[in-house]
Amino acid sequence: MQTFNVQGMTCDHCVRAVTNAIKGEDPSADVQIDLAKGEVVVQSQLPADQIIGLIVEEGYTAKVA
Repeated sequence: MQTFNVQGMTCDHCVRAVTNAIKGEDPSADVQIDLAKGEVVVQSQLPADQIIGLIVEEGYTAKVA
């Protein structure tokens, strides 16, 4: 399980965009997003740097928490 701090997410569309980006690379990934905390928790075989790259491609900033 990996936790990321993500800035720029403000709505349900943001949640869907980030979730779909990660699940597009790993369909079995479990993605939990807390908008209030700006936190994304991912259970996946993808490396952290790849997950960050996917989040950044959606227009947000991300770093490992």
